[in-house]
Order: sequence, then C-alpha cells, then structure tokens
Amino acid sequence: MTDTPEAPKITFPCADYPIKVVGNNADDFFGFVVETVKGFDPELDLEKVSIQDSRNGRFRSVRLKMTATGEDQLQALFEKLKASGRVHMVL
Repeated sequence: MTDTPEAPKITFPCADYPIKVVGNNADDFFGFVVETVKGFDPELDLEKVSIQDSRNGRFRSVRLKMTATGEDQLQALFEKLKASGRVHMVL
C-alpha cells in the first residue's frame, strides 16, 4: 500500500490564485470573463491576464491570477461563470 501525498492546502487570502476559463471563441469572451471576475476581485490586475485560442480556433481560454479570499468566493465565481452558458470549463 502506498501513501498518497496530501494535496497542498491553500491559505486565504491567496493573492495569485490561478484560474483558467474556457469557452467558445467570441470577440467579447475576454471582456465577459474579466468583468465577471472583477465582480469578485475588483483589484484584478490585467497584467496577470492572458488569452489563448485553441489550435482550430473554436475555443478561447482566459488565464488569470486573482486574489481569492475563500472557498465560498471561488465557488460563487465558478457557478456564475458556468451559469452564463458561455463557459465550458473553469479550472
């Protein structure tokens, strides 16, 4: 029997919490994600936000680092992004 290493614990607040949001490639997807995240982190640093299209151009991902204040905040953000119908995955 092998010991499974414990997942690292996140200490809140976490200033550089990484998130990747994947959705269909649309001109306004980047703005939509940034504005949604700013509702949960008004001090979001746009220098820590990047965008990448999939190889075939069908999907777009927005990667960012935000200040996470707790699990409740992150859960609410993930739910709001998914409820929009525009987001396929939040990692």
